[in-house]
Amino acid sequence: MHARYQLLRTMRIPIALVGTAFFPSASMLFFVVPAAGDDPVGATYATAAMVVFTTMISNLFGHGIGVAEERQHPWDLYTRTLPSGPGAKFAGRLLSGLLTMLLSMIPLLVIAAVATEATTTLLGFLTGLVVVVLVSIPFTLMGLAIGYLLPIRAALTVVQLTFFPLAFAGGLFSGAGQAPGFIETIAPFTPTRGAAELMWAAVGDYHLNPVAAVSFIVWTVLLAVLSVYAYRRDEGQRFH
Repeated sequence: MHARYQLLRTMRIPIALVGTAFFPSASMLFFVVPAAGDDPVGATYATAAMVVFTTMISNLFGHGIGVAEERQHPWDLYTRTLPSGPGAKFAGRLLSGLLTMLLSMIPLLVIAAVATEATTTLLGFLTGLVVVVLVSIPFTLMGLAIGYLLPIRAALTVVQLTFFPLAFAGGLFSGAGQAPGFIETIAPFTPTRGAAELMWAAVGDYHLNPVAAVSFIVWTVLLAVLSVYAYRRDEGQRFH
């Protein structure tokens, strides 16, 4: 029921979903298609990177701004007092966020299929779907932490100042191993690069960098701790 409520809210304001899908699709059209559209390997890796970009934007905006906005409404106060506990509400939010994220990827995948030579096997596509869910975890946790720590205006500013630097630092706008030297040096230590490399390994013949993989795990653990702290801090301040 919580997931249904979240999805109904999104359907009533569809521009939010359009906004989530716009940046990755526009980046695909204006940068990837002209630069790597005719290269099957390059287009495949670029599409996978844009999928990670979509995952990051969807979860940072959906959870970061969504949670901060909900905290202002009396309905959120009411649901926090229900005897069912926070588990059902969290599960509903995560499920609705996952469905919204997957829907926002459809325009991107259509562009990749129609306007580029990107290709993968059926197994690679199915593995990519599983990996998408996996790589969404740290960005979901980051969004939840922002949403529970900050009021809506501050959360909006932090999200807007976060997603582009993370994308650039992770090398999402460059080919695999083709980012400028400074970016290639710092990229393995960002959660975005670990997520991108997992996607590249899922859809193509890419060897995962161990540093990026370990960094991805470390970021996930740290963000999990931060999001739990943010939730308990908010609960302590509002229900003490």
